[in-house]
Amino acid sequence: MQIAIINGPNLNLLGKREPGIYGSESFEDYLQQLKEQYPAVTFSYFQSNVEGEIINYLHQVGFSADGILLNAGGYTHTSVAIRDAIAAIKTPVIEVHISNVYAREEFRHTSLIAPKCVGSICGLGMKGYKLAVAYFL
Repeated sequence: MQIAIINGPNLNLLGKREPGIYGSESFEDYLQQLKEQYPAVTFSYFQSNVEGEIINYLHQVGFSADGILLNAGGYTHTSVAIRDAIAAIKTPVIEVHISNVYAREEFRHTSLIAPKCVGSICGLGMKGYKLAVAYFL
């Protein structure tokens, strides 16, 4: 099984950025734990702060991976282009957010990508990624 994990803007700062909201663990450390817990899964990981690069990566893995976990960060609430990219690919996508976006600022309550995803997980910290992997298994 091949699962692609895509993290959007500012998620390269996990472990450093607002640890009260996002925790103190880097995503690279967490990814190693996922790999150890799911040895039968081949994970690819991509992070970018650039909307077009995220779209390009969705196009790249969207016809070959078995599942995609996407934390589009702030683009969740603004990017029609990422929404369209999800709609254009074959691979199912799960929207993942570390924080509970519904307990934060009102502008974060609307996800443009959720209607094109098979599901959404938010507010469970990094464990949300593990739950999304479990869905695909």
